[in-house]
Amino acid sequence: MKVFFAENGRDGIEVLQANPDINIVLMDIMMPEMDGYETTRNLRQQAQFKNLPIITLTAKAMQGDKEKCIEAGASDYITKPVDTEQLLSLLRVWLY
Repeated sequence: MKVFFAENGRDGIEVLQANPDINIVLMDIMMPEMDGYETTRNLRQQAQFKNLPIITLTAKAMQGDKEKCIEAGASDYITKPVDTEQLLSLLRVWLY
């Protein structure tokens, strides 16, 4: 597995555009400049990322947060602290 990192949503979009063969995105919701909701919506508007699996990660485990992530275009949702087994399971599902 090759991992790319971006400090914020704008940088994340640039990383994806420079590396179009990326297979999945782990999207933090609480990022500076452009948060995960806005970044996910932006990616879904671009044809090359319309079907890219995006798993959102958030420490905000409030009622309605999962729905908000899915509405923004996320494929799935996981809370922090991340349960490694749950994350691996989601990766298996979305990369299969």
